[in-house]
Amino acid sequence: MSNYSASLLEAVAALPLRPGVYRFLGDKERVLYVGKAKALKKRVSSYFQAGRNQPLRIQAMLALARNLEVTLTHTENEALILEANLIKRFRPPYNVLLKDDKSHPYLHLSTQHPFPRLSVVRTPPRPQSAEKLPPSAIEGNPGQWFGPFPTVTALRETVKWLQGMFPIRHCEDSQFNQRQRPCLNYQIKRCSGPCCGRISAEEYGRMVHDVCLFLEGKSTVLLERLNQAMWEAAEQRAYEKAARLRDQIKAIQLIQDQRRVNLTGSAHLDVVSIAQDDSGCAIQIFCVRHGINWGNSCFFPENSNESSPEEILEAFLGQYYTPRSGEQSTVPAEVVVNLVLPHRQWLSAALSSLNGGTVRLHRPSSGEKARLLQMATLNAQEALLRRQQNRTTFAKLLQDLAELLSLPQPLQRIEAYDVSHLQDTHPVGSLIVCTPSGWQKSSYRHFNLADPQLPDDTARMARMLHRRLTRLSPLHNEQKSHAESDEIPPRPDLLLLDGGRGQLNAVLQVMQELAVQDIPLCAIAKGEERNAGKERLFLPHSPEPIVLPTHSPVLFLLQRIRDEAHRFALGSHQSQRGRAQLQSGLDQIPGIGPQRKKLLLRHFGSTKAIREAGMDALREVAGVPEHVAQRIVDFFQEGS
Repeated sequence: MSNYSASLLEAVAALPLRPGVYRFLGDKERVLYVGKAKALKKRVSSYFQAGRNQPLRIQAMLALARNLEVTLTHTENEALILEANLIKRFRPPYNVLLKDDKSHPYLHLSTQHPFPRLSVVRTPPRPQSAEKLPPSAIEGNPGQWFGPFPTVTALRETVKWLQGMFPIRHCEDSQFNQRQRPCLNYQIKRCSGPCCGRISAEEYGRMVHDVCLFLEGKSTVLLERLNQAMWEAAEQRAYEKAARLRDQIKAIQLIQDQRRVNLTGSAHLDVVSIAQDDSGCAIQIFCVRHGINWGNSCFFPENSNESSPEEILEAFLGQYYTPRSGEQSTVPAEVVVNLVLPHRQWLSAALSSLNGGTVRLHRPSSGEKARLLQMATLNAQEALLRRQQNRTTFAKLLQDLAELLSLPQPLQRIEAYDVSHLQDTHPVGSLIVCTPSGWQKSSYRHFNLADPQLPDDTARMARMLHRRLTRLSPLHNEQKSHAESDEIPPRPDLLLLDGGRGQLNAVLQVMQELAVQDIPLCAIAKGEERNAGKERLFLPHSPEPIVLPTHSPVLFLLQRIRDEAHRFALGSHQSQRGRAQLQSGLDQIPGIGPQRKKLLLRHFGSTKAIREAGMDALREVAGVPEHVAQRIVDFFQEGS
């Protein structure tokens, strides 16, 4: 233990025999590792026992550790939940990490509107009123919430079914209020046209009720009602209506046959399976709600090569089911796993505290649940194999690219740059990073290039690279004092510019000014007709560009990287342009801030409609008091 810092050893010696969470800290108080313990002193001291065979990952972490922080908890369950929250917050580099930790998608039904709409959202419902409705329909924010769903893809597929079976509107309220004739969705029978009075509020309400029954798994009740309505329509000789109901019944039965598993209709469970090989691990999750398989999702946890499958799966379950702040818990009443977990009782108790009821965590050996578990395991193995094949192919492409450009191998970090604007308005630059593991989106950056001194894309590209390379410049580092020194950003193995010879020369000049050397540079430009496949590669000190064959795999790789930089730049440009378009005369009215402006535009659809609205119409907008409505009317009357 003599190789460790004195402050770290003192902190370990002072630990109590109580449950809690510990955090190893490195330089600048950076969190390196987060762990939980039933008895902090025993668990943390075990890291420093002589002769203990620690994984290389943990050995590297301990070599960097400088201090230790602990948080005491009342129970072991609280420690597990706190550990998952801290891992999500700090993303420590030596923990097993759930890479995709976005909030879960939900289906929202705006029942507060006379004609509710369906929308896909990630905004979680408020948990405090979740007990008012069953787990599948949570009433917290206005309207009803259904979910969570495993992936956005599964949710959008569900919406696609619903639009075919129940033609409920899905347009924004502002579009709904301004529409004078039905849209294309009405023509293709995916909307009932409530915006133009093509359906009564009573009939639309019955359809909304049917949607809720379907999403809550009460398909038997729904089919009985539809069958009865179909025969009543037939007896009344309303054959067209009876035919529509018949087709609706067939569609619902078809969805049930495709998605129903051989479980009880009230079954709520998740099937979780892990597969591991030398390249890493994959975790597959199948979500079964009301006896229907709502879809599956695959995750690839980071830092998992030296951990056992049981350890990885336990860490994953804690992070996956622990909700973010303000989110509703997503834990079902039953979680089926393909391994016997050593701390399953502890984990089950912690998940039960999140769910508000008992959560059963087990591994079945026979029956339908075992068959589902086998299917999830097979999917996890196939996903891991495909990932390994893709990585092998990608590594070969990076090797070929390095050979083409005469670069040292391997290429670990490629930075691509692009500029986006519309007729020189709202110019934005982008930086994207490509590594052997794929896109490193945490390193993506936007650059605001709205400067009149930058007349064209060449000058904008030079400005953007000047900002990026300044921190890599030895001149910059010499000018900063030791106290002001900050972390030096990673050095790229290749800079890829979207442009031609002009952009290349401009960036070369920037690198000379900053004394930045030994960073390879390449510019990629489309041909004269701007067609993909005729790109030319410009290299420093090379008079002629490189033209690759049309079907070259290396060319496809460069196109993918260039297109990703363009996509990222275009998204930022469109966002800035959209914010500028929202600026209107409303910004000059006292008492009209961003929220009220948004409410008014959503209600009326345009500034012109607000200008033409009277006091009575303005009073109908929630959140706009009468004195503010009077200001709006006076402002537009004075300006007219």
